[in-house]
Amino acid sequence: MRRKAVGLRVVSLLAMLFLYGPILVLVAYSFNAAHLSMAWRGTTLKWYAALVHDEALLAATANSLVIAVVSTIGATVLGGLLAFGMEAMSPGRQRLLEGSLVLPLVIPEVMMGVALMLFFVLLKMPLGLTTVILGHIVFNIPLVTIMIRTRLRKLDPALREAAEDLGADAWHTFRHVTFPLLRPAIWGAVLVAFTVSLDDFLVTFFTAGPGATTLPLKVYSMIKSGVTPEINALSALLVLVSMACVALSLHLQRREV
Repeated sequence: MRRKAVGLRVVSLLAMLFLYGPILVLVAYSFNAAHLSMAWRGTTLKWYAALVHDEALLAATANSLVIAVVSTIGATVLGGLLAFGMEAMSPGRQRLLEGSLVLPLVIPEVMMGVALMLFFVLLKMPLGLTTVILGHIVFNIPLVTIMIRTRLRKLDPALREAAEDLGADAWHTFRHVTFPLLRPAIWGAVLVAFTVSLDDFLVTFFTAGPGATTLPLKVYSMIKSGVTPEINALSALLVLVSMACVALSLHLQRREV
């Protein structure tokens, strides 16, 4: 039994090293003083300082933040309304909608990007920030809806029934009972949607137009001229922000009702 336990620990450690080893290497080389060499030339923070003075990079950051914030708000509102609406439907309709929600999550993202691009072209919408935001709302709605519905199913119906018995109408019951209990799931969905939107590349690549360059697109364009420590620094910051948002989301979802 001890040998099996040791073996499982070793396999788990190797799996974690396989997953996070490249990230650690990327972060380490973002402090490398060498410009275009994998050889270590000392430790420096100049590549992080260079990011602050790169106007094109700052513009891409602003675009990414605008897209992530607006699409997260839109997806949270629409996904939340859909989650509440599904609770009032029959079980058969709920299963049908649940299957429809899972579909965008399992199809290849490149197919979704191409489909959205063709849809916007069909509508004669110029590609830009608006089309990117709409595309991000589309793939974030299923995430938000599933997370909120998971929390809704865990709520004790007796709590809402007790509020109604005490004279509370539907709005006051939602405001003072249902919403406070759903708040951890809603914030978790917001953080996940924000992270996915901030890191998305494929859908953004197909739906972006002039003036809609985001951080992932900027990194892609910078890599074409070679991987530099500046790219490593930018990637390290993106990884840090993404992991922080996901960790906070998991913490909020694990809070007890």
